[in-house]
Amino acid sequence: MDFIDFIISLFTDYTTRTIGMGTAVLGIASGTLGAFTVLRKQSLLGDAIAHASLPGIALAFLITGIKNPFVFFVGAALSGWLATLWIMSIVNNTRIKSDAALGVVLAVFFGVGLVLLTYIQKLPNANQAGLETFLFGQAATLIKEDVIIMLVITIFSLLCIFMLWKEFKLVTFDPQFARSIGYKTNLLDFILNTLIVLAIVLGLQTVGVVLMSALLIAPAAAARQWTDKLGRMVVLSAIFGALSGLAGTAISSTGAKISTGPTIVLSAVFIVFISFMFAPRRGLIAKAVQRGKNRHRLALNKIFQSMYEICKNHDNPGHKHSLAILKTLPEFNKRTVRVLQEKDLISIDKKRDWCLTAKGLKKIEEMTDNEN
Repeated sequence: MDFIDFIISLFTDYTTRTIGMGTAVLGIASGTLGAFTVLRKQSLLGDAIAHASLPGIALAFLITGIKNPFVFFVGAALSGWLATLWIMSIVNNTRIKSDAALGVVLAVFFGVGLVLLTYIQKLPNANQAGLETFLFGQAATLIKEDVIIMLVITIFSLLCIFMLWKEFKLVTFDPQFARSIGYKTNLLDFILNTLIVLAIVLGLQTVGVVLMSALLIAPAAAARQWTDKLGRMVVLSAIFGALSGLAGTAISSTGAKISTGPTIVLSAVFIVFISFMFAPRRGLIAKAVQRGKNRHRLALNKIFQSMYEICKNHDNPGHKHSLAILKTLPEFNKRTVRVLQEKDLISIDKKRDWCLTAKGLKKIEEMTDNEN
């Protein structure tokens, strides 16, 4: 299936349309909330919550005995929410740093989840098969009802962000100031973390416990390279998340039997790579170009200053000097001399002798005044 066929199948094929819509909605939810996670330097939080949801899924099955997506969603959300409260409690009431608290909670909950999965697999119950797919996700199991639930929760999350935009913005960039002017930062942290839990739980069936944190962080990391504005970053992160979901679905539907979840994550990583390389200000190529311009400008100023030092030893500012004198300077090259000549700062005659022009002398005076 090529790209055109995939676009057509989004409107004509039920399975492709369901999976495509589900992964796009998931990308929007995770991308939007991932922007706040990245800016608050809590990237590991998504990984901890994703892993912490595993015992909730296992316990939900043990209690109900059925494989119902909504039941799993509730169990995973409660487990992830409990892990978030535990992390916040450790950070607020002990001297343990947030990264250590995240690591401890992640390991404990994920270990418990694996133990429960092992126990469930040994039960004489035919319904227990397939729970391990939550480790890496299985987008092909999405149905219309799942997509509706994802859409409702995503809209709810976006509405919460819209209504609390000013508060979330302040608590993200300056929580101490927010606390000093009366904002209940703990409550805002709790609401924001709860929304992150919901976004992560949405993706467990599609992307899985192991890879969900990547879908939360990658679109936001890519968006950060393109802008310094929070609003633009949130929008770009949502777009990148949706594109990752659609691209992963398109690639996995080619018939090559590629899993959708890992493909979505790889698509998001590819967008990150493109952003890191080609973003106009923070991209590696843009930085390399800017460094080259800075080196050239520095070399230009140094050789121009050296020319002035040579000229000021003579009573006649218009005295000409051999170009060979400059060849001993480390910053000398034909390009810098040519640029100075093009800017009418120096004049070079046919004998390859040079002198400062009136414009060049004026430039030197301005540079000297600035230094003084």
